[in-house]
Amino acid sequence: MQFFKDLSLSAATAGFVAVLVGFTSSVAIVFQAAQAFGASPEIIASWMWALSIGMGLCTLVPSLWLKKPVMVAWSTPGAAVLASAGLAGGFNMADAVGAFILCALLITLVGATGWFERVMNRIPLALASALLAGVLARFGLSGFGAAQTALPLVATMVLAYLLGKRFMPRYAVPLTLLVAIVFVAVGAGFKPVDIAFGITWPVFVAPQFSVAAFISLSLPLFVVTMASQNLPGVAAIQAAGYADRRAQGGDAGIPISKVITLTGLATLVLAPFGAFAINLSAITAAICMGPEAHANPDRRYTAAVSCGAIYLVIGLFGAAITGVLTAFPKELVAAIAGLALLGTIGGALTAALKDDTNREAALITFLVTLSGVVIAGVGSAFWGVVAGALALLVQHFGKSKA
Repeated sequence: MQFFKDLSLSAATAGFVAVLVGFTSSVAIVFQAAQAFGASPEIIASWMWALSIGMGLCTLVPSLWLKKPVMVAWSTPGAAVLASAGLAGGFNMADAVGAFILCALLITLVGATGWFERVMNRIPLALASALLAGVLARFGLSGFGAAQTALPLVATMVLAYLLGKRFMPRYAVPLTLLVAIVFVAVGAGFKPVDIAFGITWPVFVAPQFSVAAFISLSLPLFVVTMASQNLPGVAAIQAAGYADRRAQGGDAGIPISKVITLTGLATLVLAPFGAFAINLSAITAAICMGPEAHANPDRRYTAAVSCGAIYLVIGLFGAAITGVLTAFPKELVAAIAGLALLGTIGGALTAALKDDTNREAALITFLVTLSGVVIAGVGSAFWGVVAGALALLVQHFGKSKA
């Protein structure tokens, strides 16, 4: 099979790092969202089953089919919205499932009509790259900021990474992760967790629809998922060179509208079991689409397939695998994410700032995105693009192209 010929240690490690970063950085928020609707432990486990199975299939199948790294994730800002709105509105689990279904229908509609992709295609590459750099730079800062509480660990990881880049550049990230695990294990630094082995079984919850739940849950979930997840997710695809390049004589790239439609349909099917929103990924996508995953862009799809396979295993054995992943110290996770994203951050900044014409607008996009500002419940990724587009409009509208 071609996949196993293309697979490499660096790609498999990138897939594992993507899962590690994705889960440990936001799984607590998902738990809070479920608990806000009165979820029992069985229903919380079902949420993890549904989300993991949905992410696994939507990542693994398209990546194998297209031979390109298609990366999806759950909506972390969406989970935060649900955690807040669920407590404030007094909604139960049936209301939540009904809201998930309506949100999934909206996402499917957006994907099927293709309007979101058409809007994204009109955003200059400089702004898309600046957006991606702003999203990823926060993880880079957190990685080095982890030295504040775990200086020996972070310093060891940085040294291992630099030595790896010097002598074994393809395996710098796997080497760094291995050194970090050994360092933490020797120092008994893994967090104690109760690991319950066994297969996770889904729990069906019949939906209940209401106008109040649609306004308070479905619409905010849809807006933040599109603006804070799918928007930077498309930017990650464009910056990595996997967008449609047929106009420039290249290949069709990743069919963004079809993938968004797929995530909407997956959410729709799995919503009664707890899948609140599955969408394009930006952070984990950058890990699997970057040069650290593989030097050859045509073989980076194996990192996404590896990631998807791990998601499926987590779905089947959710409680045990989630326990293992959350045992990693948060400083290790932050540092490995920051180091794994260095190449992508550098490449995105280079693409964003190399053109004098769009440099200031790109810089504004980068800084607004990096700021983390939230306005009207919408995250900084959206406002970064808005600010950059306004800067371009003010600077260039009406100018002669001579």
